[in-house]
Amino acid sequence: MESTPFIVFGYGSLIFKPPPHTIAQVPGFLKGYVRRFAQKSHDHRGTPENPGRVVTLIHKEEWDKFSGSDAFPHEDIVWGIAYTIDPVHEAEVRDYLDYREKDGYTMETIDIYGVDGDEEKIIIRRAFCYVGRNDNPSFIGSEPLDVLAERIWKSIGPSGHNKEYLYNLVAAVRDLSPNSYDSHLYALEAHVRALDAANGDIRIESKP
Repeated sequence: MESTPFIVFGYGSLIFKPPPHTIAQVPGFLKGYVRRFAQKSHDHRGTPENPGRVVTLIHKEEWDKFSGSDAFPHEDIVWGIAYTIDPVHEAEVRDYLDYREKDGYTMETIDIYGVDGDEEKIIIRRAFCYVGRNDNPSFIGSEPLDVLAERIWKSIGPSGHNKEYLYNLVAAVRDLSPNSYDSHLYALEAHVRALDAANGDIRIESKP
């Protein structure tokens, strides 16, 4: 009996820094979720003393409880990439992802949608996805856009500048699909770029 392939959906850094041993990848989107910079990063884009911010998924219904400062609570669709992992290396990749997403993320299963003409349909059922649930210690919830932008603009961690994470993610989301759009990410990028310009910072461009 053929085993079920290990498919993981990336909606944050996995879009621009894919997992190893990927044998197939397909863009897709989620229903019923929002993607927001609502998770502290103590180990990649910040430090324990000065944590940065990274994206997480949260159910739209749950986000209503935290979204008082968010101007775009329901407009966006979460596009990302579903990666199929080489079965020979599944255990290795699972360990790699568990370590990479250790700062408050939990693995869940989720259905992924695609567009066929004018029709939306499920293209992958029960793919794996790392979600920062709102009860994990690193969940920060909604912050005013200017406050969030300043935090991202100034934060640096072992993996580099927090704003580089944002710029890479925005560029990757724009490239995913003609239907891929995220007003929250784009508004946040504009705020952080403005901080760059106001402070004469060297512009960190998105990686190809």
